[in-house]
Amino acid sequence: MPDTTPDTTPDPAPGAPSDHLPALPVTFRPGRTRAVLLSAAVALFVAISLIALLLKQVNPGERLSFVFIAALLAGVLVLLARPRVDADETGVTVVNIVTRRRLEWAQILGVNLRPGDPWVFLDLSDGTSLPVLGIQPGIARERAIADARALRALAVARTTTPGPGTSQG
Repeated sequence: MPDTTPDTTPDPAPGAPSDHLPALPVTFRPGRTRAVLLSAAVALFVAISLIALLLKQVNPGERLSFVFIAALLAGVLVLLARPRVDADETGVTVVNIVTRRRLEWAQILGVNLRPGDPWVFLDLSDGTSLPVLGIQPGIARERAIADARALRALAVARTTTPGPGTSQG
């Protein structure tokens, strides 16, 4: 049974037209945050590498270590820019910083973005909650709320209800 926990993204009304559903497949990701992180990664790598090349008193091994450290730091920023949610006809793939999890629509009982939450949480049929870093209100709050509503509407529209012979226990 879908979760009806009150939050800032109300469930769509029963029987609401499905023309508000995004076309599948769709990807949700924090666009502005991603742009800032990737730009910072490039700027950081270029700046540290340039400093390493311009320093006269360092040997080639030290220069190489500067570039290596710059690549590591840029790699961390690229990992932080990785989160996204890919939704298609069969389910959702949640890609967080270092993990990826595939979920069927029936596994998603609720999509929650409460005031103060750093990102969306999915309530799952196994009783757990999965953080979805691909929808986060950090820089673009209104976009995150719209994405959470769209994901919730998709989950409600795609969730199959148990048949008459299925027991709930």
